[in-house]
Amino acid sequence: MTLGRFKADLHVHTCLSPCADLSMGPRAIVAKAAERGLDLVGISDHNSAENASAVMEAARGRSLKVLPGMEVTSREEVHVLAIFDRIDSALRMQEIVYEHLQGENDAAAFGLQVVVDADDNVLGFNNKLLAGATELPVERVVECIHRLDGLAIASHADREAFGIIGHLGFIPPELALDALEISRNTTIEEARRRYPDCGGRAMLRASDAHSIEDIGSSVTWFSMAAATVAEIRKALQGVEGRRLVAEEARVLADTGPAFG
Repeated sequence: MTLGRFKADLHVHTCLSPCADLSMGPRAIVAKAAERGLDLVGISDHNSAENASAVMEAARGRSLKVLPGMEVTSREEVHVLAIFDRIDSALRMQEIVYEHLQGENDAAAFGLQVVVDADDNVLGFNNKLLAGATELPVERVVECIHRLDGLAIASHADREAFGIIGHLGFIPPELALDALEISRNTTIEEARRRYPDCGGRAMLRASDAHSIEDIGSSVTWFSMAAATVAEIRKALQGVEGRRLVAEEARVLADTGPAFG
């Protein structure tokens, strides 16, 4: 099977996230992702996947692959990316999250939570407290993601705010995370030096984009056969020839689409 390089940003918010710009509609996200030469984008709104299908629809007919997901806040206030191949899996994860998410959004305090279609038309507003923490412990969050065949990635693990190391002080050895996301302010090399106990875990970069210009500002290059969760998992594990192309990322970051 032929392997190709995929330029990916697996942490992109939409206007559904209360802390994201209202300009983060599906058409604008897809246009900027194409401009930045991305092959793969993960939609990761806070505690919800309600806009994921709209971004997938907006990308239809393009080479850009959109994976649906969300950024779940655990009971400990740890953020975990949940990335799926299928929208029905993402929506099932959303059901689980909603069952364990209390409170209503205060738009004046936290921002609007806008649900849109693929053409950026406003369909309504989500009134759940998406900025809040669920009642699910982080172990349960990871377990639910894996039961739905998704990827569980610790968001901005190097950050004090909502990062797993900042909140827990360590990563439980038994916690079956697929990878750690390292924020744009830290290199992978720096993260490995700073957190030697995490040296055996896969680390990747993503933008955590809350505004249009953030999209693609921090990326990961994958060498794999297709833009799927199964292939990303193999690359994170470094099996069957799939891998993270860490060294090439710095050289190739602005060269445009890499594959497909």
